[in-house]
Amino acid sequence: MTKLKMKIKKNDDVIVIAGRDKGKKGKVIAAMPSEQKVLVAGVNMVKRHQKADAQGNKAGIVAKSMPIHVSNVALADPKTGKATRVGYKIEKGAKTRIAKKSGTPVA
Repeated sequence: MTKLKMKIKKNDDVIVIAGRDKGKKGKVIAAMPSEQKVLVAGVNMVKRHQKADAQGNKAGIVAKSMPIHVSNVALADPKTGKATRVGYKIEKGAKTRIAKKSGTPVA
């Protein structure tokens, strides 16, 4: 698979636009451009069995977030909080990401 540029980055606030978690909001914990996936806090939760280990982690069933495809999330507009696309603006030689709906820069 060819590596494509992802417009969603780590620490972005996103909204899930498709799938069983549609409508949920969260922060991107990790971005995986090679797989075209993002890990969003509190989204796509699954239960996994965990063994006890030497660091003191207990054995049992734990809930954890799994990666979700980047096409199923949209950036949350910093101004309105609604889903928006990502655009780019070049000012004085600096390229910045902007929210398409409001035109506000994305941190």
